[in-house]
Amino acid sequence: MQVMNADWTTTEETIAQKAFDTAYKREIGSLMAAVRHQVGSLQEIDDMWRLHDFLSVKRHEVDGRYDYRLPMLVFVFAGLVKDGWLSIEELEGLNADKIAKIAALARM
Repeated sequence: MQVMNADWTTTEETIAQKAFDTAYKREIGSLMAAVRHQVGSLQEIDDMWRLHDFLSVKRHEVDGRYDYRLPMLVFVFAGLVKDGWLSIEELEGLNADKIAKIAALARM
């Protein structure tokens, strides 16, 4: 697959930053709710270690998913759309080629 042209207009960068931040806040909010639930049900030391392991995995996933380098954003957005953290409609204003690539990659 060919890597897309990294040309982003100022308007597209603004839209991309807002969409990126929106998805990040959604995912972190969901993660925090899950952690609150797990903390509330801690009974034994093994529960605490499971929570630790869960957080370690989630940190690795989140750190890997949210890469705001412009040449990577089409792929990042496709993953976020595929995983339900972002909708194609929230990317409105990006050029049609970028949106088509994001939508196609999200369907894979």
